[in-house]
Amino acid sequence: MDPLHLRTAGTSLVISFNSGEAEIIHWGTDLGGVPLPDLAILGEPIPHSAIDATVPAGLLPQASSSWRGRPALRGHRIADGVSGLDFSARLRVVTASAEGNSAVIVQADPDAGLTVTSTLTLHDGGLLELRHTVTNDGSTSYQLDELATVLPVAPDAVELLDLTGRWCRERHPQRRPIQQGTWVRSGRHGRTGHDSSLLFAAGTAGFGNRHGKVWATHLAWSGNHEQFADSIGDGRTMIGGSELLGPAEVILAPGASYTTPALFAAYSDRGLDGISEAFYSWFRSRPHHVLPSSGGGKPRPVVLNTWEAVYFDHNLPTLIELSDSAAELGVERFVLDDGWFRGRRDDNAGLGDWYVDESLWPNGLTPLIDAVTSRGMEFGLWVEPEMVNLDSDIARAHPEWIVGPASLSHKDGGRLPIEWRNQHVIDLVNPEAWQYIFDRVDALLRGNNISYLKWDQNRDLVEHGHAGRSSVHEQTLAAYRLFDELKKAHPGVEIESCSSGGARVDLGILERTDRIWASDCNDALERQTIQRWTGLVVPPELVGGHIGPTTSHTTARTHDLSFRAITALFGHFGMEWDVREVQGAEREQLKRFIGLYKEHRNLIHSGRMVRADVADGSLMLHGVVAPAGTAEGTTAALFALVSTRTAFAEQPGRITIPGLEPDRTYRVEAIFPAPGDPDYAHTFTQVRPPAWLADGAVAGGRFLAEVGLAMPILNPEHAIVLRLTAQ
Repeated sequence: MDPLHLRTAGTSLVISFNSGEAEIIHWGTDLGGVPLPDLAILGEPIPHSAIDATVPAGLLPQASSSWRGRPALRGHRIADGVSGLDFSARLRVVTASAEGNSAVIVQADPDAGLTVTSTLTLHDGGLLELRHTVTNDGSTSYQLDELATVLPVAPDAVELLDLTGRWCRERHPQRRPIQQGTWVRSGRHGRTGHDSSLLFAAGTAGFGNRHGKVWATHLAWSGNHEQFADSIGDGRTMIGGSELLGPAEVILAPGASYTTPALFAAYSDRGLDGISEAFYSWFRSRPHHVLPSSGGGKPRPVVLNTWEAVYFDHNLPTLIELSDSAAELGVERFVLDDGWFRGRRDDNAGLGDWYVDESLWPNGLTPLIDAVTSRGMEFGLWVEPEMVNLDSDIARAHPEWIVGPASLSHKDGGRLPIEWRNQHVIDLVNPEAWQYIFDRVDALLRGNNISYLKWDQNRDLVEHGHAGRSSVHEQTLAAYRLFDELKKAHPGVEIESCSSGGARVDLGILERTDRIWASDCNDALERQTIQRWTGLVVPPELVGGHIGPTTSHTTARTHDLSFRAITALFGHFGMEWDVREVQGAEREQLKRFIGLYKEHRNLIHSGRMVRADVADGSLMLHGVVAPAGTAEGTTAALFALVSTRTAFAEQPGRITIPGLEPDRTYRVEAIFPAPGDPDYAHTFTQVRPPAWLADGAVAGGRFLAEVGLAMPILNPEHAIVLRLTAQ
């Protein structure tokens, strides 16, 4: 059987069938259009004290080929009360076909009664999408324990980067050398998790933002999962992921199938920025993706969320005052957060009773919605449909709808999981519970002029069961179906995925939502890291970034407005702040900044993300660059220079600005904060600024990338915005 060769955007994927199974023998740099050689030349030597055959690193690594690493398929058949049968499949290729840059490969083991169909698509921007479907062809049940999607990386991939975190500190990087053995990141939260690794990246020594080869994967799944790097004794390394199935969660009846979550993967020979380009290209090519107005879509509106302004203290006069202040600043979307529904005065009660609280809102939400929309803003509403408080009408009426490990409800002697934020989980696997939740959210949207839902999920799904059996898998699918059906019924309503902040950030949920809330932490210093690493995969138009209060509610750290604003700029910008308090010169500065966001949001939400490799670890330089050929006199790039801590050296020296057209000339200006802003003097710690700062500089793209400009000496936790205008 002839090999398959998929290639686009500088990436090639070559699949060989010489061993009888499908084997990826190259995933990396484009091999060009010349015919492939006879792949038999790649046959490996056989060492002493080893299997007497060449062992393929299959698309589905398996023990039947003597693969000694982590197998892709684990499971067993159950027949006549006997389990553990057909524990080791011998899958061999039946058919393989390709159309364009997509391939379908079918492998089967007739003796074990199993068929696995693999679909691979190399998207135009270089992002690879891979998933497997296993079908039980036998006459008895087959218990599936794991079906993983894995890819090989080249021998010069010697470092591994993944991400971890916690509440209010999501997506922080960690690195380690790749060594023999398996590095596994297990997510047992029932959701993606604050500590989930958004990306697994293997690369050449010292790979960075703009240099080095990188192979990276992301598992598009919002439930329990594992991501891993598996390096075996013969020197080969695989990276991949799988859904982490609970005990007997998937038992395939005869003829039934299971499909893995998609594994998305990218290769770059230009460091991590090349990985981001592949993911961004895929996101922005989706027909349902939110597009900037320059692309025929709707600009990402300036948001005001009420949470850190009023918390649970809901009353109409206060909220109308807040909407007045927001509209005057230029806010375009006003979001009423938690506290509007029956019995909700704090986080102890009310979840599940999705009716407007008549004691707070005797005329419903209409007076507030009318006040908001009459001021030219959209109205958004916070909901948490997957959760329930025991102190709620619905929990009292239907205790059997509350998730737990027992087959009995807690009212009938069953045990509940330990509470988390005083709440439990609604069993969406129960058709009646699912329908109730759908009907309530649907009624809210039908009965009110709501343009946006902030959809929260404030606890892990631990000891999560339906009818006494583990059910995270089915709950995740039921939640997906809830999003899908509500989107179908209300196609004009945008949905944000919020999950205790950033605990459900993955491409599974982002297929169904229009933005994610990166973290509950609005501290600008923390957000610099959180947003930088979230943006490794997720483009800025999908990442909510807000200006919080002057003193952060989650860290008690105080920052100037300019630092908080610049941090929020490179995302879907908004505020979570009682803006009635902002007066005088600071209000004028905020108003001017909102205008700056509106002026540049099309670029921010469509441009190529560029992150410089800055030698001084106290500084970050990142921004967006417009496509080549930008008209003269228009903004071609926007960068932020950020100081996160005190520097080792007295001055930063020259910092290079990468990612520009090398033979184009640019005018570089510092545009925010400005000398008239109240916090301008706090920004710098210098007797004299660099020569170009007052009036700007004109230089070529190659000069800026190789020589750079002397940057000002910034105080810690301060930043400036640089605008580059094409000449």
